[in-house]
Amino acid sequence: MSTRNSKRIGKKKKNLKYTFIIISALLLVGIIAFAVNLSLEAKTATTKMYVPLIRDEKAQSDKSPLKTTPFSLLVAGVDDKKEETYGRSDMLLLVTIHPKLGKISMVNIPRDTRVYVEELEREDKVNHAYSHGGINYTINSLEKLLDVPIDYYVSTNFQGFEDIVDTLGGIEVDVPFTVDIQMADTLEWKTYTEGPMLLKGNEALAYVRMRKKDPEGDIGRNKRQKQVIQEILNESTRFSSVAKLDDLIKNVGENVKTNISTADYWSFVQLFQQMRNSPIDQLTLEGQDERIYSKTEGKELWYFIPNEASLEKLKKNLKTNLGKKTQKNISPSNINLTLHYEYE
Repeated sequence: MSTRNSKRIGKKKKNLKYTFIIISALLLVGIIAFAVNLSLEAKTATTKMYVPLIRDEKAQSDKSPLKTTPFSLLVAGVDDKKEETYGRSDMLLLVTIHPKLGKISMVNIPRDTRVYVEELEREDKVNHAYSHGGINYTINSLEKLLDVPIDYYVSTNFQGFEDIVDTLGGIEVDVPFTVDIQMADTLEWKTYTEGPMLLKGNEALAYVRMRKKDPEGDIGRNKRQKQVIQEILNESTRFSSVAKLDDLIKNVGENVKTNISTADYWSFVQLFQQMRNSPIDQLTLEGQDERIYSKTEGKELWYFIPNEASLEKLKKNLKTNLGKKTQKNISPSNINLTLHYEYE
């Protein structure tokens, strides 16, 4: 078992207001909430978006008021794979919200994190948990790893972002450096030149996903992702985009799934408006990359192995942020093996 030279150690940025995936998810939920009483398309979209977890259907009455009770939210960015039922979770962000204290924390979970997938009775990558059982497997595995409950989720696929950008007629971004990037859909290469550029949907997606050619690596990618989301925000709120609202909402409804019910949308958005200036505590999960033989794959794979001390510290912080809530007991029997609607 070999170890890569560099460790994945996240840097704390307490003044960081947003990251790509939480901005995008909350923005999209906000658009739906804002328009829910304004158009038939919005009402149709909310129906498509609402996909409860299996356990939600059995314990809906146990939900606590969003505005007063601490809760957690998993935001998942899904990379669709045509050969797989579910695709894979490319980005995972766990957010905790304590309304009374006005406190928000968030932690990124590396997609290669080795977790125990109870339903598969083996250890595997957390993004493989998604490919086998969707958001249900993912949440169950993360609850076991972190020893805290995950109350809500928002999942979205990358096609949704392409559709939104194209509906807006493209977005203009200030490219920080000249670079060639390959388009995922056509496999063609495009040169991004330093300075202002108008990007179409697939071009914007390639721009925010590129990491290896960025001098700042993940940090640089996060900056570009935030830049693109800000431009989507700016463009979607312009007067010229009002006529496109129904199309935007349709795109959201087809590409975003959540177990936040329609009745809770307003409370959810109002809560985040109320807490938008609250400091965000950026938590970290430290560890290292290791090659481990996988019996299932028949070869060695790279895994992210959490550092035990860091994991215990993260658990403690999450529990404190959630008012020392304890993990919910979720049995494998509550998981539906045939669900496939997280990203359709």
